[in-house]
Amino acid sequence: MTRKQKEAVFDGALKLLPEERAALAGALIESLDESVDADAEAAWGREIAKRAKDLDSGKALGVPWSEARRRILKTNGRDSS
Repeated sequence: MTRKQKEAVFDGALKLLPEERAALAGALIESLDESVDADAEAAWGREIAKRAKDLDSGKALGVPWSEARRRILKTNGRDSS
């Protein structure tokens, strides 16, 4: 694929709705790893269920994406502020 073709694909992806871009990004990431570790998948499933339960019960509080993103960028030394 040429650079121009790659740019066209990227530009097309940017025209998708946010939820469509998220689904595409997830599918692309999944395509990178062909093997599935059943034990890891099961462990992540349990962790996700636990976190969802903690959120639903009020035991844990969520943070807005803008705040989470700011923290991630700061942790990775990419904070612009």
